[in-house]
Formats: sequence, structure tokens, C-alpha cells
Amino acid sequence: MSHASLGRPVTSAGHLPGSAGYRRIMVAMFAAGMATFALMYSTQTLLPEFASDFALTPTKATLSMTLTTATLAVMLLVAGPISEYAGRTPLIRISVWAAALVGLACAFAPGWSSLLALRSLQGAALAGLPAVATAYLREEVHPTASGRAAGLYIGGTAIGGMVARILTAPIADAVGWRFALGATAIVGLLCAVLVTLLLPDSTNFTPSSGSWRTITASARRALADPALVALYGLAMCAMGTLIAVFNALSFRLTSPPFGLPLAALSLVYLTYLLGTISSTLAGRVADRIGRRAVLPVGCVLALAGVALMSIDQLVMVIGGLSLLVIGFFIVHGLASGWVPVRAHAAGVSTAQAASFYLMSFYVGSSLFGNLGSTAWSHAGWPAVVALSATLLTIACALAWALRRIPALNPDAGR
Repeated sequence: MSHASLGRPVTSAGHLPGSAGYRRIMVAMFAAGMATFALMYSTQTLLPEFASDFALTPTKATLSMTLTTATLAVMLLVAGPISEYAGRTPLIRISVWAAALVGLACAFAPGWSSLLALRSLQGAALAGLPAVATAYLREEVHPTASGRAAGLYIGGTAIGGMVARILTAPIADAVGWRFALGATAIVGLLCAVLVTLLLPDSTNFTPSSGSWRTITASARRALADPALVALYGLAMCAMGTLIAVFNALSFRLTSPPFGLPLAALSLVYLTYLLGTISSTLAGRVADRIGRRAVLPVGCVLALAGVALMSIDQLVMVIGGLSLLVIGFFIVHGLASGWVPVRAHAAGVSTAQAASFYLMSFYVGSSLFGNLGSTAWSHAGWPAVVALSATLLTIACALAWALRRIPALNPDAGR
């Protein structure tokens, strides 16, 4: 018996909220999102540790993050089209298992170069999940719950980001970074088990019968729609800001005037819980009043948070970080859920559009995350704030532009 046949009702439009199938999807996709971000950001709080152990500059230490997200960004362009033939569910399961196993290998890396090589491989392994997650949700969840489903999945990524940072820092303080990476890999493996057991097989997926020329033509359409292009730009700016801030924050809070140990630094990342709440609530509100109305609020909150973090007081830094996390997850939760809806209405492959969105997302992470560490090294925190404020100002402009782009149908207009 297939997973898809267990615990339904499910309509031809997808699993209805409250059904057993819907609950299985939500738990499995929450676990998958958690594993993805936990594994991806497992080295972020360890950057000062790497810099000390391997005698690296902050920019070079940040390569353990940059190479992962850069490889992920490239592989998204491959994973999306593959899913059109191979299906969504197999790719999700394979991706989570492979990424967790490579994460375990990272704990045994003999040196800095080998660790970077494994982190690059991990980025490639991770690509299968984000490339198809929102497409899977659009196909398998009833349209009336698409906003909250995407929001809950993004909430899982928020928890994963928090787990990575809270788990690794105190373990690294106590017994070293290798044990910290090993612990994160175990979390990833447990999530992989949940995904394997709970994620229903696709019921509304139809394998593509087109040629690679057809896929290329669809990719061009995904790059021609103005709303999709604006959403790609939002992803790049929002993620670029978040990672630039978090990369530099590890160095800032372990330096004067704060001087926090890694274990204390990890508590700052409890702010990620706010991201889980904000993405879920924003999805529910957007289902009622539309994405166009809610999205700009997230941009403004994130910009206010960056401004507040410029004050050299720990309470202000934490308050500003909280606003940044809330704003970011509102933007990402709504934008990532909007992409497959808009793509479907525009006659574009939802998986390809999601891949372009996430490629932009992780290009922003790689490019601006590394630039944030460089800004910190050369000009301190004011340079990080200037970079982040510039990116968020662009994001606000894109959110405003989205309000003025005509909807293709009522769902796409949300």
C-alpha cells in the first residue's frame, strides 16, 4: 500500500486541512525543512572557532558557508528539471538522506580543505528538497491551505536554522567543532527517518513528457514574467541580508564590547522561534487578505531591525535581530509560496520557477553573506549595517512593485 493511500480524504485539488494526509505532509515537510537548514547552517556559529583553529581570516572562515550555498544554488537548476521526470517525493527523500550522511562525514574531515570539499558536496545533496518543496505543496495540498502550508514548511526551516546554531555552539565550546557537526548530522538523520515514514507519495504529479528544449523554453518564460522576476530579486536581497548579518554577528558578539563565549552566543539564535511563528501567521493572514498586502510589512520590519542592531547594547542587538528574523520569514514564507502559484497561472513549470527563486535565494546567501564578513573585517559593524540596509531598501521597492503587477487570476494575485 502506498503512503498516498493512507489516512486520506484527498480531493483532486489536494489534501484538505484537518485530514490525516494533510497532517502527514505537514509533519514530514516541517522535518525536511528543519533538516535542510540545520545541516546547511551547522558551521555558522563555528566560524570564530574555524578562524582560530585553522588560522583563517573571517572571510576565509565564511567559505564553509559560502561554498555550501553556492553549490546548492547551481544544483537547484539541475534538481528542478530532474523532478519533472523523476517525481517530487523520491527527490525529497534522497536529498535529506544524502545531506545528513555527508554532514556526518564533515565531522571526520581531516583538514580545512577536505572540510570545504565536503561542505560543497553537502550543498549539492541539499538541492533536491528546496527545489521541489513548494511545487510538491502546491500539487498535494488543497489551494485553500496553500499559504499556511508554505508558511509551516518555512517555519520548519526556521527551527532548523535555530537548532544548528543553538546545538553547535555549546558542544563546540565543550568538546570541539567535530562533535558539534556530528550532533547536527544526527538531527538530520532523525529528520530523514520521519520524511521516509510520513511523506505521502505524490497523487497530483504528472511526469513531464516534453524534451529538454521544452524545458528550456519553460525556463525562459520563468525569467520573463515580471512578478516572478521581482520575487527572485526579493529572495536574493532578503537572504543576502540575513546571512550577511548572521555571519558577521558571530564575530561581533564574540569581540569587545560584548565578548560572549560561543555557548552564550547560541542563545541569541532563539530568535529563530519568532521566524517560525511569523511565517505561519503571515501565511494565514495572506490566505485571507492576499500576499500583496502582507509582504511589504515583512520588508519594513526587517529594515527596522537592521537599524536597531546598529546600537552597541546587547538588548538592542537582540531586539533588532528579532525584528529582522520576523521580517525575513514573513517575506520568505509568502514569496516562496507565491512563486509556484504565479508560475502555474503563467503556464510556467512550478519546479523550474521554484528553482530560480531558490537559486536567487542562495546566490544572495553566498554573495552577500561573504561580503558581510568582508565588510566586518575591513570596516566593522557600520559597514554590515550599510550593506544590509541597501539590500532591504531594494527589497521594499520590489515588494511595492509587486503590488502594481496585474494578477493573472485571483489565486496568483495573492
